[in-house]
Amino acid sequence: MTMAPEEMQDGYEPDLTRADQLLPQLVAHLREHRARLSEEWASRIRDAHLLEAMTPQEMVAETTAVYDNYVEVLETGSVEALQHYARDLSERIIPRGVETHEVVGIVLLLRDVLARSLFEKYDGDFRLLNQVLDAYEPAANRIANTVAVSFVDERERVIRQQQDSIRELSTPVLPVRERLLVLPIIGVLDSDRARQLTGQLLAGIRTHRAKVVVMDVTGAPEVDQTVANHLVQTVDASRLMGASVIITGLSPTIAQTLVTIGVDLSKMNTIGDLQGGLEEAERLLGYSVIRKEPST
Repeated sequence: MTMAPEEMQDGYEPDLTRADQLLPQLVAHLREHRARLSEEWASRIRDAHLLEAMTPQEMVAETTAVYDNYVEVLETGSVEALQHYARDLSERIIPRGVETHEVVGIVLLLRDVLARSLFEKYDGDFRLLNQVLDAYEPAANRIANTVAVSFVDERERVIRQQQDSIRELSTPVLPVRERLLVLPIIGVLDSDRARQLTGQLLAGIRTHRAKVVVMDVTGAPEVDQTVANHLVQTVDASRLMGASVIITGLSPTIAQTLVTIGVDLSKMNTIGDLQGGLEEAERLLGYSVIRKEPST
């Protein structure tokens, strides 16, 4: 079709250059060359030594899925499906040791590979190329941000879950005999861990119908005023649950902290070491130890 003279004047822009018409054209191009561009992207990932925790087969499968999700977002403008896929991908690869910078890196590589293909396609029309990039870049940046944020959110969730598991392991409530629990505290005791300790202990008292708890703080190097107050509140809460608390292994530093903050020491039953605490707990429970003479 021959253009009318007025259509050939400088500044004329055909309707095709509108962003809402350029994106479908761009999507069609990326789908048409999917195999070549996916392979080029995978090659760039290998050259950058990213995703090395994954097997070649896994990397091909995941990169193909990311590519398809990427193009779909360009087409629809909706990132919900991509967010869901990014979370699922994160759940699979975070336990494999894949780092945040690797995920961000592969998305940026894909953006670069696709942008280069657009340069090749529209190389003969600089003005149209600029308009295509103006339509592509905001969408590409949004996709990169979505994937990065989804991965970081999932990684933080995994880290919090691991921290909770570690805390549970570091403050075990141990039933040593009927109605008797031992709570050994090892390591730094901060406010968050002190709150978790209280919750675990009260749950243990209820589950095991405990009457006496021996809380051994030999492995806690020191506590601040806030944590010391929390320990006192734990003793009070345990008493309300029907259990007496014996604290063993107080260091001079912790003892001084308790005195400094003005703790009512009449509320606290303290014994020097764990063995003495267990003996006192057994006495409170009505047990007695009878020494048996060795047979001759």
